[in-house]
Amino acid sequence: MKTKQSVQFPMRRLSLAVAIASIAPLAGAQEAVLDPLLIEAERVRDSAPGAVLVDEASLQRLQPSTDDAASLLREIPGVNVNNAGGVSGLPSIRGLADDRLRIKLDGMDLISTCPNHMNPPLSYVDPNNIGVLKVFAGITPVSVGGDSIGGTIVAETSAPEFAGPGQDSLTKGKLGASYRSNNDAIAGNAAATYATEQFSINYSGSWSKANNYTAADNFKTTTETGRVGHTLPLDEVGSTAYETQNHTLNLALKAGDDLIKLNLGYQDMPEQLYPNQRMDLLDNEQKRVGLAWSRAFDWGSLDANAYYETVDHYMDFGADKRFWYGSQSAPPAAAAVGTPCSPIGFLTCASGMPMYSESDTFGASVKGNVDLTADDLLRVGLEYQRYRLDDYWTPSGGGMWPGTFLNVNNGKRDRVALFGELESQLDANWLTLVGVRYEHVTTDADDVRGYAVVAPIPGNQAVEAAAFNARDRRQTDHNVDVTALAKYTHDDNLDVEFGFARKVRSPNLYERYTWSTWAMPAAMNNTVGDGNGYVGDIDLKPEKAHTLSATFDWHAADRAWQFSATPYYTRVSDYIDAIKRPGWVANQFNVLQYANQSARIYGIDLAGAMPLGRNVLGDWGLKALLSYTDGENRDTGDNLYNIMPLNGRFTLTHKTGGWDNGLEWVLVDAKDDVSEVRNEVRTPGYGLLNLRASHSWKQVRVDFGVENLLDKFYYLPTGGTYTGQGSTMMLNGIPWGIGVPGMGRSFYAGVNVKF
Repeated sequence: MKTKQSVQFPMRRLSLAVAIASIAPLAGAQEAVLDPLLIEAERVRDSAPGAVLVDEASLQRLQPSTDDAASLLREIPGVNVNNAGGVSGLPSIRGLADDRLRIKLDGMDLISTCPNHMNPPLSYVDPNNIGVLKVFAGITPVSVGGDSIGGTIVAETSAPEFAGPGQDSLTKGKLGASYRSNNDAIAGNAAATYATEQFSINYSGSWSKANNYTAADNFKTTTETGRVGHTLPLDEVGSTAYETQNHTLNLALKAGDDLIKLNLGYQDMPEQLYPNQRMDLLDNEQKRVGLAWSRAFDWGSLDANAYYETVDHYMDFGADKRFWYGSQSAPPAAAAVGTPCSPIGFLTCASGMPMYSESDTFGASVKGNVDLTADDLLRVGLEYQRYRLDDYWTPSGGGMWPGTFLNVNNGKRDRVALFGELESQLDANWLTLVGVRYEHVTTDADDVRGYAVVAPIPGNQAVEAAAFNARDRRQTDHNVDVTALAKYTHDDNLDVEFGFARKVRSPNLYERYTWSTWAMPAAMNNTVGDGNGYVGDIDLKPEKAHTLSATFDWHAADRAWQFSATPYYTRVSDYIDAIKRPGWVANQFNVLQYANQSARIYGIDLAGAMPLGRNVLGDWGLKALLSYTDGENRDTGDNLYNIMPLNGRFTLTHKTGGWDNGLEWVLVDAKDDVSEVRNEVRTPGYGLLNLRASHSWKQVRVDFGVENLLDKFYYLPTGGTYTGQGSTMMLNGIPWGIGVPGMGRSFYAGVNVKF
């Protein structure tokens, strides 16, 4: 049940800072020194309104400190990142994350192919290769929404460049490198472009590698963490290392009024370890190709695209999960990979548990923008996506033999969508947007089997597989989205945007078709990092979210200062949450069942920016963000899982000459409102200081800074449960109740050279 949350002393200081930031714009500040997060210089008729853009200056400032593209969103109001692997953070918009968001990369709708969702869409792009990154939160236009209830994130690699009319061919490139001290993270990136007036080719590539990071303390005490029999240093956070490389080749051709683009992408990720999952990613290969065509006509414009993606994903135990995790004073030697364990021995060693996920995705769309009048624009479109998934686990000894465990066998998920949307400029003050979207979603899966079909059969595999195979597994959903949005420009200093949206999402294949309640395989089906096991339900209904939201945007006429407030309320029917199964126990890991329930989420996002003044040292300014979200299961009164507590981000900025510097104060309240059914771990509040500096010349940019300047120990509020060390195969063979610690002090430096 929900408990009342007491605000600690740091949050009183946070509230005071927000109050100052909120009223300061009224003091008559005169100069702008900050790049705003929301950029709407002019109305772009073929781009749906409501997007919050991560501007180029912010991208350049954030890129040297991270290898995770999702973390570039952390300064967008209402957005936070649920921590997972080092390059696979899961964006969350106002308490809704992962598959509840639509994430598009270069026009492609990509799907996580993994029972732990270790390869989300943004993990396939390096932060340095992002040219456009924007968020549609809450009241998302139907032209960019679909099969999601929380919002849409659009990421695009660098747009094609062409030589100017009558100019010589264009040749340019850049090289970059970065280093972070805490986990010895090193990264490099390169890009090159050649273009004429009609043809453009661009290559970009990146590589990054990091060791396990360290926390700011020895996990407090060994007693608190229960890390008995550990082999890692007490301050090292196990299973946080990674290595990855990404390559993209973009070609573009102008042929009269036609623009044709071809995008080729490739990822090779040999390792990404997970501190909040029982498995680790030990190989991920993705290949993708996208083809797009666009043309402007007298009546508007037409766009068409098609894409294909294939993913080969492999999981097993990384080095930190291959040792005894018990009460002995010293662990025995870890078993070699692939070495079978005896029926008794498999309880005390981790010989390996190979898990394979393979998928193919094909998608296509046609979209038109029709200028009905000078003030009315109609957007219409047709979209199609075909997804196929095989998730299987080969035998490895112990109870995991003699056959192959079919977790999802030939899973199918097909979507066909049709939408229409009318944007109207009613007069100088009013803009309206109304739209309807219909989606036809079908899912299915073939027969399954467990490791064993004859005695001895651990975990009731044969009976449950037979029951699953006897079912009609084909499901068809008819989903309807509706959006109604209005924007009122009161004067040069106030804009008000408000609206209503109905959004629908069909269950993913892991939610519908994972079938075994045996603790071992169930624990491997977990997309949220809480250490529990999950079982699907063929009969799950689509989630249906109804959202009301409004944004009040006060600003100077030239946006020298600005302050916005966005309250929102969302009610979700058939929300896919977890329910208890027989044998559920408090304060330990359990096997849970996906089930449709009802939920509500409300909150408010505040954002402000203002100049503080100018002196001989340069221009000074302040930026502030504050977000509060409350989520509840209406059926049980339980709190929703992984809701970020009250949090704020305040930055003192300084600019002079080529210098762009900042001192950032991040404050997060204690997380006391936790999910009881999932035995979610509480985390204390904390405050962090981050220092950054950069200097730009014409062709060279240098960045350096310190994250967690004061080396504070803290737990990640949405980082899930620490399972990063020990033999994790047994559901409760590792201690329960440990949060994932955040990174201790880390110095970073980066350099980018253009030529």
